[in-house]
Amino acid sequence: MIQLEGVDSNMIANNITPFYVTHPGEVLKDEVEYRGISQRSLADQIGMSYKALNEILNERRPVTIETAMLFEAALGISAKTLLNLQMEYNMSQMSHNKTFLDRLSSIRKIAAVL
Repeated sequence: MIQLEGVDSNMIANNITPFYVTHPGEVLKDEVEYRGISQRSLADQIGMSYKALNEILNERRPVTIETAMLFEAALGISAKTLLNLQMEYNMSQMSHNKTFLDRLSSIRKIAAVL
């Protein structure tokens, strides 16, 4: 990557790290509330327990491929978009996990001598 004088490398368009990563449950909860759909009726419509749906909407459970496709069918929100949000969220969480980062560092040191 070319370093431009006086330009912060974090501000280059394809190198921006978001300050706040969105869990897909936040997007889904906003949409459900905006449409005035009850969580219980949505859970019934897509064949999911109320508890599982509530945990997704409150960012305590991840969106899986299956649930993303169910939400796409019921709400018209792209499953791919929801899964991309989930992946970014998961990666952000791991990038702040010191134990995991230490493990990666160890692996990189071993790999560097191979």
